[in-house]
Order: sequence, then C-alpha cells, then structure tokens
Amino acid sequence: MKTVIYMVRHAESPYDEGNERTRGLTSKGKADAEKVTKLLIDEGIDIIISSPYSRAVLSVEGLAQHLNLEITTYENLRERYFADEAYKDLMSNIRENFNNPEYALPGGESNADCQKRSIAVLKNILKENKGKKIAIGTHGLVMTLMMNHFDPNYGVDFLDQLKKPDIYKMQFEDLELIDVKRIWKE
Repeated sequence: MKTVIYMVRHAESPYDEGNERTRGLTSKGKADAEKVTKLLIDEGIDIIISSPYSRAVLSVEGLAQHLNLEITTYENLRERYFADEAYKDLMSNIRENFNNPEYALPGGESNADCQKRSIAVLKNILKENKGKKIAIGTHGLVMTLMMNHFDPNYGVDFLDQLKKPDIYKMQFEDLELIDVKRIWKE
C-alpha cells in the first residue's frame, strides 16, 4: 500500500520581518502559495501537516481551506537552528554541515540532529497514515535532510537548486522510498 508525501517547501519569506518562527510571506510568496493550492487541490490529499513556523503553515493554508482540512503542526519539523552567528555566512555553514553532519556552531543544531528529529516525525506519519496522501509544509534544509535519509543523492547540490516554494511528491511502500517526482511548476 503506497503512502504519498508531498513535501512543500515554503514560499518566499522576508528576512527582515519578525523572527524565524513568525516571518510571513512576501507578496510573491503569497501569490506562489496560491499556485501551491492549485497544483495540489486535485491530488486527493487526506492530511495536511506543517512545521510550526508561519511561512511553512501559510504555504499550505490555502490548500487546507479548500480541502476543509486542519493543519497539524509538529515542533520537530521546525527549521534547523543554526545559532545567531550562522546568519553572517549561512550558506558556508550549511555546506560545512553537509561535509560534517555532526558539526554545529556553539548553541546551534547539527544536520545530524535536525535529520534525526524530523525523520522520527516523518516515520511516525508514514506508520500512522498508510495508504494516505499527506502534504507537509516544510523548509528547504529540513526537506533535504529528510529526503537524504532515504537517498544520499539529496544533498547540498539538491538544496542549492530548490525554489521557494517547491514541491516534491514522494511515494513510499511502508518506510521505503520508491519514487520521487518534482511537481512544482514555475
């Protein structure tokens, strides 16, 4: 019995608005979130889940409203915490973390820790919702780390080419990833 996960990377978000948890979407991000809804509305989605961060929730909120579904948030699907110093050279820090998954700045979180917490949630979702179609509002790095758990080809190069938003349809047989297809259309 196949279970389908639609990984929805959040739409464009302003870096100067609020904090990591409360940043909303830009005007372009809001328009793109409407496109996310249009792309997924006829997919037969049963469940909508999200990171608790506003930009992720807002990227799947229109879909939830159209399908009359609640959005369930999981704290462990949140964005990776880099530590305040990381924002000075974020991409360098991210690259270093792919070379050394245990690496973290003081007070920050490593890729390994982020992957472990997010995969625990994803595996639980897969076990509890066999045969269902689930949309997950997420973040680029968290999505990449979850996909990387099942296939090491999803790494920093994959992360670099992601768009905001982006959508990947992942098909599972139990806990085995059997197919991945990009469905976002710009």
